[in-house]
Amino acid sequence: MPVADAFREVMAGVPTPVTVVTTLVDDRPHGTTVSAFASLSMAPPMLLVALDRGSDLLARLAIGQPFGVNVLGAGQAGLAAAFARKGADKFTGVEWRADDGAPRLLGSPGWLACTVAQLVDGGDHVVVLGDVVRADAAGGPPLTYHARTFGTHVAA
Repeated sequence: MPVADAFREVMAGVPTPVTVVTTLVDDRPHGTTVSAFASLSMAPPMLLVALDRGSDLLARLAIGQPFGVNVLGAGQAGLAAAFARKGADKFTGVEWRADDGAPRLLGSPGWLACTVAQLVDGGDHVVVLGDVVRADAAGGPPLTYHARTFGTHVAA
């Protein structure tokens, strides 16, 4: 099996959090589903998200640009699927409000308001390093992606 195929299979076995990363440009909301997301630093608070080079959202991000990370909950698989597709109408029927310069999806159990600190090349993706300016946690079980399907964490 080629290394790329084996790598893809191994990574399918790694559960990841599911988020919708958002920004506002000219008062218009933009967003995409992202599972390549992680905390980076506690002092100062920073995170990272990886966006495909062809991402419409990536084209709208620049150093200093506000963006949001909506950490999705177990009941939000439909929202994750809607924001994973291409198109300009992703926010149709979605309840959101501007919060620290980015669209915050109402009902998401986690919210991280950020500004772009750095854009780092990473193969076919760009890693967006974000300075976290505010964080809100409502709690609840997370939405995860594992074995190419949405689910949630169950304690052992």
